[in-house]
Amino acid sequence: MNRLFDILKARARKLWTDHGLLDQKVLVSARALSTEEAIGNPESKDFPLQKGKERLMQADFRGSLGQAFTDQYGSFEGPLDKILNMDLNNNYRRAIFVATLNAVLRYMGLIEKTIHCKDSDPSLCSLDLNGYIKDRYGQRKILQIGYQPRMVEALSSDFKLWVIDMDPSNIGTKVNNILIESPEATRMAMKWADIYFVTGTTLVNGTIVDFLGDKPVIFYGTTIAGAAYLMGWERFCAFGR
Repeated sequence: MNRLFDILKARARKLWTDHGLLDQKVLVSARALSTEEAIGNPESKDFPLQKGKERLMQADFRGSLGQAFTDQYGSFEGPLDKILNMDLNNNYRRAIFVATLNAVLRYMGLIEKTIHCKDSDPSLCSLDLNGYIKDRYGQRKILQIGYQPRMVEALSSDFKLWVIDMDPSNIGTKVNNILIESPEATRMAMKWADIYFVTGTTLVNGTIVDFLGDKPVIFYGTTIAGAAYLMGWERFCAFGR
């Protein structure tokens, strides 16, 4: 995991140095967003943010915003060079770096959709998801990492699906007859699946390296935006802002 962040830091440093950003006294702030700020008022009440399990850290760089899901959150302010030199040894620090990476790359015009979708957008996103996967991969067995209710509902209607989540309140429940299982089943599920559909939150919690291998990976959401650009990873995010 440290090796991956070393690569991300090195690539970010080169970009930011080439554009003169490290030499300027630029401040980046990050704070945890309330549920209302993060996702508005979706019709359903079963999203992780609404249940208080995760929150979004938001970085603001010259008016360009970037976000990152995390279960460890707080405030931070400092120059980009300080963030690049930070030891990313916990979810809080990784969230600062990831949110900042998203904000700065968006400011540079290199990425978009770095802000979580709101209101009815998650439901609309799920309607696009099946077609996206079918167009690229056809009919495959999918392992979804991270419980997103509308996506589980959509994928389970067309694909063979296995879902893994870390939240104890989700584990053991069913959606469209799909059992939400604990991380203990991950290794078996990875052998079974043809494609991994993985939440970008894995970048912050440090589990992302488990899914980087020989099988196709589609990362989803806003958290992974900057890293996906720098690493050339595939990302699905239909209604990010």
